[in-house]
Amino acid sequence: MTALTERLTALIRAEGPMRMDSFMGLCLMHPEHGYYTTRDPLGAAGDFITSPEISQMFGELLGLALVQSWMDQGRPGRFALAELGPGRGTLMADMLRATRGVPGFHAALSVHLVEASPVLRARQADLLGQSGITWHDRAEDLPDAPLFVVANEFFDALPIRQLERSGAGWREHVVGLRDGALVPELEAVKTVPALAHRLDDTKDGDVVEICPAAAPVIDALGLRIAAHGGAAIIVDYGDWRSLGDTLQALRAQRPTPVLDAPGEADLTAHVDFEALARAVPDGCKHSRITPQGVFLERLGITARAQTLAKSLSGAKLDAHVAAHRRLTAPGEMGTLFKVMALYPETTGPPPGLET
Repeated sequence: MTALTERLTALIRAEGPMRMDSFMGLCLMHPEHGYYTTRDPLGAAGDFITSPEISQMFGELLGLALVQSWMDQGRPGRFALAELGPGRGTLMADMLRATRGVPGFHAALSVHLVEASPVLRARQADLLGQSGITWHDRAEDLPDAPLFVVANEFFDALPIRQLERSGAGWREHVVGLRDGALVPELEAVKTVPALAHRLDDTKDGDVVEICPAAAPVIDALGLRIAAHGGAAIIVDYGDWRSLGDTLQALRAQRPTPVLDAPGEADLTAHVDFEALARAVPDGCKHSRITPQGVFLERLGITARAQTLAKSLSGAKLDAHVAAHRRLTAPGEMGTLFKVMALYPETTGPPPGLET
């Protein structure tokens, strides 16, 4: 039994079954025993590997896409370059390196990182330094200024609720206790106003996941982009509309039962891009969702890969080719991951994306 399991057990005994978003939030961000507050989960020695850790090309191309949006919007003289959930800082480092030669871009930017994990903040500071970087706990704390932002695998880690269709209502998936062990349970049928529009396309037994924490983030980004300009590029795994139980736990890069190791495993769920789009405020628009592979190919990843390959041979070349395939190929991250952008209604989306 993990230390967090004991805390959760005591809470459920005292207060009754726990909603899944409460369980997930405690597992990930409990101040003493949370998954993200106690470790660096990334890389070969961690529980998962993200696109920036696979290849420098990912961050380079996203950085240049934001540069193009900055240029298209008249090169604002002061703006925030931000990342939500920046991991070790690898993506931001690659974006900054790739854009260093763009006249005026670095002189105008200030770097902002939205990161709640003290362990990962330390990793980011080690890689990027602390000079000129501002850390924030929440997206809502970003400055009111032109905002050019990337969120890669950020929304999938936000806590979700799981609702199961039952007649004209919904039963909520919760975490309860049986013989002292954490077990899944279903609450009684209730109405859920946020899912009124899903009664037309679901049937009894279908599971729909909603993420209460996502809309405030989209609203915070969208309001700044609408008022001051900028763009947000969101990359995550999921699809246009949530359907089915997608909550998963990863430990040592292997799937593990969700309730088995609270605080010791990463918990994520597929992102409902339709829900993100519905939260976009007035004055801001969203692009269509585009598969990651298509997006990266439109930005020129194959040409960049060929250029980098010229200086490689042997095992390094093999690893480079494999990284390109993993990021772009159908059946790998190329189709599982989707990309959507937010941008002012007076402009078009960043390169690689369509209205």
